Amino acid sequence: MIEIKNLKKCFDTITAVNDISLNIRENETFGLIGTNGAGKSTLLRMICDIYKPDQGEVIVDGENIENNSKMKQNIFYISDEQYFFQNANPADMIQYYMQYYPNFDNKRCFSLLDSFGLNPKRKLSGYSKGMRKQFYMICGISSGVKYLICDETFDGLDPVMRQAVKSLIGNDMMERGLTTIISSHNLRELEDICDCIGLLHQGGILLSDELENLKSNLHKVQCVFKEDLPDPLSSSNIPDGIKIIYKEERGRLLTITLEGNRELINSWFQSFNPIFYEMIPLTLEEIFISKTKEAGYNVKSIIF
Repeated sequence: MIEIKNLKKCFDTITAVNDISLNIRENETFGLIGTNGAGKSTLLRMICDIYKPDQGEVIVDGENIENNSKMKQNIFYISDEQYFFQNANPADMIQYYMQYYPNFDNKRCFSLLDSFGLNPKRKLSGYSKGMRKQFYMICGISSGVKYLICDETFDGLDPVMRQAVKSLIGNDMMERGLTTIISSHNLRELEDICDCIGLLHQGGILLSDELENLKSNLHKVQCVFKEDLPDPLSSSNIPDGIKIIYKEERGRLLTITLEGNRELINSWFQSFNPIFYEMIPLTLEEIFISKTKEAGYNVKSIIF
């Protein structure tokens, strides 16, 4: 288990991460999403002890990660901008990782390189961005670590390779209890693979919960009310336990994003005997937009 306790990190006058606390359970895939500049990469680097926090601590399996070489052998970090030695090829980097990770499976790594069609003798500088992503995902999977931390994992991968990477992660979760933290702007991909989601905005955390819980508590409704009906959505009419996050009108059609119990919302709308009523499941992207809009981050405030 990874416990993130009151982490804060500043760069000169900029607060990149501001008092974040999170728990990431074992044998799950945790998706880290957020607005641009929200502090996702900074947070991941503090989890790996690449950056030292100005405040707070990261506890991995009961031990503080800071300057803890033994515990860091259980973590493999894949940066959005992969590091490799000048003129190195995959075989060179595999030799390097084998010195640091005692459980590195050399045979499996070369077998996966062959399966992915990657030449282990070709210089990494000659690989495309997507090919380097594939290589480092293969190294992460082959390292035998307990925690795999990936920054923008799917960026640069074609659809076939994205599916292959997700299959590798899923296989190791089932077979050896791998725990994965994935930061990405590709919310559709995260929705397929993640158990839990953490949403960052301006260095802080807006929410952290299981994906299914988020979907069960946030809802989108489209409806048409009778014309002679007093405003059903006035604050005096909204029951306790229901919160309207966003409302859009197109003619008589209302599209409303709400937070609350599904049955309570259904019962409330049906009490007005609407001409048309439909509850539509929210995607992770819609949850992201709704919660960041609630925090004041929306296209109208940016463009207009």
